[in-house]
Amino acid sequence: MKKHLTTFDDHLNERYGAIGTEGRANFEIKAKAFAIGEIIRDARKSAKMTQEQLAERTGTKKSFISRIENGHSDIQLSTLYRLMEIGLGKRVNLTIG
Repeated sequence: MKKHLTTFDDHLNERYGAIGTEGRANFEIKAKAFAIGEIIRDARKSAKMTQEQLAERTGTKKSFISRIENGHSDIQLSTLYRLMEIGLGKRVNLTIG
């Protein structure tokens, strides 16, 4: 019999493992890559730019922008800064807690 899950954290613990496990860490990394892609997509659309225009402005390729926006590519922090600050004119702040 499957136990009744009461919170989203319970679901994550059952599906990916507890915080600190390798499975949970891998899930968190992928989830954050997806979230960063969504932020970049939203900022690009707000700037009324195409993926190709953003790629040209930042010296990358449209396919690279697409992979990032779809959460299929891990990007370096320097690339995030280049896309957001140079490409889209947005300021990036990093907080580690």
